[in-house]
Order: sequence, then structure tokens, then C-alpha cells
Amino acid sequence: MSDLPPCPQCGSTLSYEDGAMLVCPECAHEWSLAASEAGGEGSGVVDANGAPLADGDSVTVIKDLKIKGSSQVVKVGTKVKNIRLVGGDHDIDCRIDGIGAMKLKSQFVKKA
Repeated sequence: MSDLPPCPQCGSTLSYEDGAMLVCPECAHEWSLAASEAGGEGSGVVDANGAPLADGDSVTVIKDLKIKGSSQVVKVGTKVKNIRLVGGDHDIDCRIDGIGAMKLKSQFVKKA
């Protein structure tokens, strides 16, 4: 039998591994295996490497990100200072020099 932790969102025991992430097939919630081992619920938002993020941290973008409705791109290696964590599908509110206010997903950044 699987020794993977249950889904923190719906409690389903049918979770499975997908790379470094755990996935719930019932509610489609994804969470980091490192976060579930470190304490699971309440551990907060983690970056692409599983490091916990907090308000005021600096992060680096790990993938070129196209901006919807614009021809601009946030390039790999762009440093973002003083992030703010928020709820919803995009975890990070920030301001990027030369672009302006943005919402980012934590899976596309690493802690600097």
C-alpha cells in the first residue's frame, strides 16, 4: 500500500507522485512532497525547489514567462525583490523593474 500523505485540501488517500509534486486525482490539488514531509498543512508557499517563501523575500524567475495581452516577456534570471504572498491560483504579487505589477506562480521562481 502507498505511504503517501493524504490530500491536504480534500483528505483523499488516493494521492500520487508526479515528479517532485504530489497530486490528488479527486480535487486536482498539487503540493510539494518536501512541504508535506516538513509539516504539510500551514507550511505555506514553496518555490520550484521546495524552499519555503515568505513576504519580503527575493526570488529569481527560472523560466521565460510571456505576459498575456502584451509582447513583453519576463526573462529567465530576472530578480524580483520584496514579494508579497497571496491566496488564489497565483501565489505571489510583486513589482518587476521595467514591467510593473505582476502576479506569479511560485512554481516558476526560486528563492534568491
